[in-house]
Amino acid sequence: MRGHRAAAPRLPRVRARTSAIGAFVVLAAMVPAAVSAAGTQEADVALPYVCRLPSGEQPATVRVTAGFPATAEAGRAFTPTGVTTTVELPAAAVADLARGRAAGVRAVTRLGVGIAQGEAAAEATWRGTARPAALPASGPLTLTATGEVPSVTARVAGDLAFSARALDLDLALDTPDGTAADPAALTIGCSLAEDAPERGLLATVPIGPDPGPPATTPASPTPSVPAPDGGSPGASGSPHAPNEQTGQDGRDDQKGRAPTVTERAPRGAATRRPDAPPCRYDERHPSTSASLNAYITGYTNVRKLAGASLIPLSCALIEQGPTDIELFPDYSGGYLTQHSQGTLWYRGEPRTPPFQATFLTFGFVPTKATMVLEQTGPMTMDGKGETSFVTQFTKLETRIRVPLVLRVTALEVNGTPLDVGTGCRTRSPLRSEEPEPAKFPGDHLVLTGRSSHQPPALPVGYLLSSGGPLTGEVTIPAFTHCGGKGENLDRLLTASVSGPGNYVKQMQGQTCAVQVFNPDQCTKDLQPLVIPVPER
Repeated sequence: MRGHRAAAPRLPRVRARTSAIGAFVVLAAMVPAAVSAAGTQEADVALPYVCRLPSGEQPATVRVTAGFPATAEAGRAFTPTGVTTTVELPAAAVADLARGRAAGVRAVTRLGVGIAQGEAAAEATWRGTARPAALPASGPLTLTATGEVPSVTARVAGDLAFSARALDLDLALDTPDGTAADPAALTIGCSLAEDAPERGLLATVPIGPDPGPPATTPASPTPSVPAPDGGSPGASGSPHAPNEQTGQDGRDDQKGRAPTVTERAPRGAATRRPDAPPCRYDERHPSTSASLNAYITGYTNVRKLAGASLIPLSCALIEQGPTDIELFPDYSGGYLTQHSQGTLWYRGEPRTPPFQATFLTFGFVPTKATMVLEQTGPMTMDGKGETSFVTQFTKLETRIRVPLVLRVTALEVNGTPLDVGTGCRTRSPLRSEEPEPAKFPGDHLVLTGRSSHQPPALPVGYLLSSGGPLTGEVTIPAFTHCGGKGENLDRLLTASVSGPGNYVKQMQGQTCAVQVFNPDQCTKDLQPLVIPVPER
């Protein structure tokens, strides 16, 4: 990441919390009121895009369909309906994806949408999930994604224009035998082609004057999008941070007329759910001003069994470190680093809740195992990246390392329980290939998340404070101390499960800053509000 500046002299580091970094953004939002439109208009627009794949740029066609109100009123929120984003990648792009033995793809789309009313503007992200698709033997690949999108509130009367902007495709690649593709996951960035008609215009909604206060509850406190350094939610040091009063870039010349974009609660979010384990600080693990908590979940492949095991919904307690900034020689930006620590937490112990997985051992014997992941040392979270104070573009990579021993507490083979004893576990922690072995000795599961951010768009990818996807590959060690009453099941479990090449995808939810209460991120008893949904 530092190659192009290797010869530059090193300047003093600046240590700061999120509020000191000018490249970061806060989005304002308000509780939406229901809108009854006089009618609807249907948008169905096909647009040319250029997508950046490993082999180079490839053309693509993106078709967006959505329903908009025929008219709306200032001060009243409305939400586009039936939003579908269909991406057609050419055969050359399919060949790119297939080079790493991939045979299928699972896709998530993130379409930037510009919302403009005269000179006032805002930006929204329309997210969608596509059904798993097989890579075609020839011809293009078509991915059709659907999902809920943010609501929009116009402040004044006048035409409100919606236009397509940049598109990101998050792809998970599958192989026929369940092993990890190379790469196992890929994000493809796509830009609107220069010859796109009407600059990507999707629809225009005429906005009438404000009829008066809507019949709804008072607006909630403004939620914030966490800063890209994984800093405390709600902080921003940008002199042009967007807010309800000043619009997209914080300048007061728009006189508060920019449209407001209100993100919908993530799917799976709830104040409490019966299957969500407790996730709170207590006297055994007291909180500090840097304490965060979050839920995690996901899937891990078990290569030998050609299947995947669900990582149970688990609690992570995080002590967030400060962000260091090493300024560039020209003071145009700087390198960012941050070191944080965390622990899994379940019933006062550093582990996950028990979870079950069922597989066909040796391809035909149904086997059900009950397991727990136990943390045996510190969980470290190291972020590094760089930011430009000129362009406000920030890119970050976060690497999480955690030593985890897999313990088997119960085993059932073809309906018959087998006694595994009380000490059945892997000989050592799960092991990933460590890119910096000298700096981080020992066996760890290593997961990596990446993000980029350029206002006014929302940050894309994984951030420590707002969560997102983390991926990696793990080796499952041999098992030991498995078996009771004179039986030895070590070899059976080792032959069935142990080995390299097990792809992991973990989803972390939005954190709760327990000493800075935000009702959009925390429950009243200071547990994480957002419950992430596992993705394969």
